[in-house]
Amino acid sequence: MKYVICVPDGCADEPFDGLGGRTPLEVAQTPTIDALAARGTVGRAGVIPEGMAPGSDVGNMSILGYDPAEFHTGRAPIEAASLGLKLPADRLAYRCNLVTVGEDATMVDFAGGHPSTEAARAVLEDLDAMLGRGNPDSVLEFHAGVEYRHIMVAPADWLDAECVPPHDLTGRPSVAPTGPAAERLIEVTEASRAVLARHPDVAANQIWLWGQGFQPSMPDFAEHHGITGGITTAVDLVRGLGVLTDMALPDVEGATPGYDTDYAAQRDAALAGLADGLDLFVIHVEATDEAGHAGDAAEKVRSLELWDSEILAGLVPELDRMGPWRLLMLPDHATPLARRTHTPDPVPYLLVDSAVDGPGGTYTEAGVADASVVPGHELLSHLLVT
Repeated sequence: MKYVICVPDGCADEPFDGLGGRTPLEVAQTPTIDALAARGTVGRAGVIPEGMAPGSDVGNMSILGYDPAEFHTGRAPIEAASLGLKLPADRLAYRCNLVTVGEDATMVDFAGGHPSTEAARAVLEDLDAMLGRGNPDSVLEFHAGVEYRHIMVAPADWLDAECVPPHDLTGRPSVAPTGPAAERLIEVTEASRAVLARHPDVAANQIWLWGQGFQPSMPDFAEHHGITGGITTAVDLVRGLGVLTDMALPDVEGATPGYDTDYAAQRDAALAGLADGLDLFVIHVEATDEAGHAGDAAEKVRSLELWDSEILAGLVPELDRMGPWRLLMLPDHATPLARRTHTPDPVPYLLVDSAVDGPGGTYTEAGVADASVVPGHELLSHLLVT
């Protein structure tokens, strides 16, 4: 038996005026998804446990079958793992966004104009030289990630601060950190403006620190679930979960965290991993989430249609050639177009068995509205039941 988990990040939504009161899942032309739903089982999953912040860290941890209430310590330390950072017990990680804040303190762009990874790396090297390891008076380290997503490492006593995720502030006044460590965070943030000013090719004008925590200890995926697994993704956070759980993480040329990702290349990476002997493969694509944050309905619909035509339409026949298979499709959270940020609402899931038909249904928010909510971290066990 082969298993595939498809994660269209943040694809769940709410009825949107710009789509005639429908959601992107209702509008998108997805014949393959429709056919799978007609022969499978649809339902609702609570990928974000009650009381936890709705983010990809929590949602993807749930999807991989780990209860966030037990294993989650913060978003940034997961991303730090993807960069190869092993944090000692007295050090913690902060997510370090490159952002654009207006003169009136409005969060203009939580992604700082989506700088290239190369341009961003130059900024992070400068930050580390001036505010981090290059400064003998500093206790900080700055590590470059992908595009606008980076990591700052700090001492353990910098933990206690309330930090608003920048994507929750799009078009709104920025909110400074509060709490015992806030003054130090604000000082570093203000100092970052002078560093960013040295990089006019980057639209970002400062850093934004949030998502802090100590590195979690998570059991290996194979140990935890009794099968081997791999992930294809272009997002450090999801790669970090793979690192922490010892899953295979192929580098896929053309995979990006934006609209331009090579969907077919990610599909082929999953098929290659399964053909090489892995039992399960996760295909994670960020584009739907990016569109939700941008409030771009057309791009969110297009991303779902590319999931259908570039991934699933070719994936299913190849899985059939391998033998029996089971597939689970669900987002890690909702990112409604009107809100332009994450919500903790349950999301629709689709479960398909190649040999055993389910009751059938429609894979949309409305199509599963009456279904009972399944805890997200339990869905993997549903997938693995034979």
